[in-house]
Parts: sequence; C-alpha cells; structure tokens
Amino acid sequence: MILPSAYEPIPYDGIREMFVVLEGVSGIGKSTLAEVLTARLGATSLHTLSDPHSAWSSQVNERLNALPQFAFYLSGVLHAADAVRGFRTAGPVVADRYVSSVISCHSAVHGVPLADVARLLEPFHPYLEPPDHTFYLRCSEQALRDRMTAKATGSLLTPDDAELFSVPGRLARLLDNFDSVAAADPTAVVLDTDGKTPGELADWILDHTEHTRD
Repeated sequence: MILPSAYEPIPYDGIREMFVVLEGVSGIGKSTLAEVLTARLGATSLHTLSDPHSAWSSQVNERLNALPQFAFYLSGVLHAADAVRGFRTAGPVVADRYVSSVISCHSAVHGVPLADVARLLEPFHPYLEPPDHTFYLRCSEQALRDRMTAKATGSLLTPDDAELFSVPGRLARLLDNFDSVAAADPTAVVLDTDGKTPGELADWILDHTEHTRD
C-alpha cells in the first residue's frame, strides 16, 4: 500500500538501537520481565496499548464489535510503532506486546482465523517498526494458574487474565495462536519460563542478543 505523504512514518536519521518485543498470554510474566530488561539495558519500555489507548481498552472490548475492535488495536500498534521509531534513536526499546498480540488475541477472542486477521493487518506492515528480536514466553498451565492466583490475591487480576480460564477454550486458542504466529515470525525466539526467575530470563535474553548482534 502506497501511503499519502501525510500518513507516512516520520523518518529518523542516525543510529537505530535494538528493539526487543515480549509476547505471550496474559499473566505469563511479560511486564515483570520488561521491567528487568529495561533496567539492565538502560532502555525505554512501552506497552502496545500506551496512552491514550490504555484508558479506552475496557470500554472498547465491552461495546465495540469485532471489526471496530480490530481498528482500535490496529491504531494502538501503529501509535506504538511511531513511539518506537523515536525512542530507538536514543537507546534500546523493550515492548510489552506488539503485532503478534494483536493477531493472536483478536483471533482467539472473536473466533476469526489467524490468516484473516493477518490479512487485515498486512497493508500496514510498511508502517510498523520491525523488532530485532521477539521473545515468545511459554509456561505450563499449572505455572500460569499459580501466577493468576497470586495476581488475584493482590487484586491485580485484569478482565483479560480472568477470561483465560473462565471462557471455555480461550487459553487453548491463545496458546495455539501464539505458537502459530511464532512459527511464521523470522524474529521469533521461543523461551520457556517455567522455573526461571525474571533475572535469569533477562540474563538469557541479553546473552542471546549479544551473540546474534550483526
């Protein structure tokens, strides 16, 4: 898709520092790991639904049908891409979710085939800032349930977290979707989190990025 000049991304000259994305189901530990990585790298961190989108997501999920919901999350990831382009001229960037979450979650929630969601997103790929590495976090179902119990105890459970187990088939669909998206992602690195602390995971990720640096 050829974009009118007003819609083209703002170009930035100079060095483009590393851009790392963390993906996976809700509650798997992306946010905690992002905090550790951000501190270790001296990076900027962001969520795909950063302000102002983060304040609107609950109402969007409750009130909008599937296609308007997709447009909302698409606008969120386009906005995140703009932010990443600017941030990575000053230093590394760590994102908690990105394009893969838009595809995987929308497909699972609305029962839309992954290929159809990816096709809706395809025209906008030239606008999206590509990551250097996308780490897909995995864990056992029991470990995920334990993390959810801990979040619930601390009143940190979100609607997305709760629906993983309350909506029949939701968790299985999400896990399958992330596996399928990772298999087609040239930046993908699958990382098993069971029995590993956020610090240990960060050590592994930093070692991996160092050894794969051009």
